[in-house]
Amino acid sequence: MTTLVKTTEDGRKLEVIGFALYLDGKLEAVDLTEVTQHPLKWKILNVMPDAVYVAGRVALNRAEAEIAFKALKEAESKMLADPVAIAERFRIAAMWKAREQGIE
Repeated sequence: MTTLVKTTEDGRKLEVIGFALYLDGKLEAVDLTEVTQHPLKWKILNVMPDAVYVAGRVALNRAEAEIAFKALKEAESKMLADPVAIAERFRIAAMWKAREQGIE
C-alpha cells in the first residue's frame, strides 16, 4: 500500500511504501527524525520554519509527519496480523544475527 505524504517543490513525491519512505520511487528513509535532534536543525528551520520532522533529506511539518506516522503504523499492524510476514521478519533477523557473529 502506498500513501502520499507530500509533493516537494520540484514535483517529487514522498510516499510511504511498506515500512519505509520513498522519494520519487527511491528509498529515502526508514524512520522520521525530530528536527530538534537533527545535527543541522538550524539550517532546516531556516529553510522550513514549521518543520517538525525530517525523512532523510525531506523536512515535514506536523500534518505531513502525522500522515507518515499513521501509514507506517498501519503497515506494521498489517504485518503483525500476517503469520507469513512475521516468519519472514524472524528469518531475516536470524540471518543478520548470524552475519554479525561471522556465521554465513
